[in-house]
Amino acid sequence: MKRWEHFDYDEHEGVATLTFSRPERLNALTFDVYADIRDLTDSLRRRQDIRVLVIRGQGRGFCSGGDVDEIIAELIKRGTRDVYEFARMTGACVRNLREIPQPVIAAVNGVAAGAGAVLAAAADIRVLASSASFRFLFTSVGLSGGDMGICWMLPRIVGLGRAMETLLLGGKITSQEALSWGLASRVVADDELDAAVADYVKRLTELAPWGLAMTKEMVNRAASTDYSSAIEMEAFTQSLLMTAEDFREFHAGFTAKRKPDYRGR
Repeated sequence: MKRWEHFDYDEHEGVATLTFSRPERLNALTFDVYADIRDLTDSLRRRQDIRVLVIRGQGRGFCSGGDVDEIIAELIKRGTRDVYEFARMTGACVRNLREIPQPVIAAVNGVAAGAGAVLAAAADIRVLASSASFRFLFTSVGLSGGDMGICWMLPRIVGLGRAMETLLLGGKITSQEALSWGLASRVVADDELDAAVADYVKRLTELAPWGLAMTKEMVNRAASTDYSSAIEMEAFTQSLLMTAEDFREFHAGFTAKRKPDYRGR
């Protein structure tokens, strides 16, 4: 297992945990943190032994976005091509989170702002502490509200109207608002966040990993295809999984009255 220098990382019993570890800066992102997120998530595409990825933050917040001193102050010195390469790197972080086969859980404590809010939104399941909040604050710093693919994701999560208001104004979204909008999968008391995430992890690791991976694949592809093509695509995928070992293992476990032992095969 590679040692990642710019955030804490752990693997245990098939669960990978990425923890932003700059609590003194509200886990603000640097060039190196982005690069490590990109490279770690890309490496997980080939890791059948990792079943779930959890993303969380140390201290009072999840992630406050790009560091003003270490990223913004540096970007304004750079030319267009260099800035573009940086923007593509940040987008690759989100693309990888959406495309890796593992379900991704964001455990959001405190603030998730800017790029931190986008990374949380890119997760498949978002569990929020009651004190958590989102801010997509790009227009507040003179930029487009569209960053790292959020203009594709957010309308699909909360609807076009709410997404437009949120991305235009960049206001605070409380945990309860996030829950009512569908931006949060679940909101719990601050001291129950770890337990709630652990419950999701347990439920996900008990399911067939290839089935979960192909569910993500189908959801991603359906967003850019027509209805008839989506039906055919799901028929092909289901035929593939119905002839796979895990489907037979489900039947064997069911008939023997035992839990199936899924292997992702």
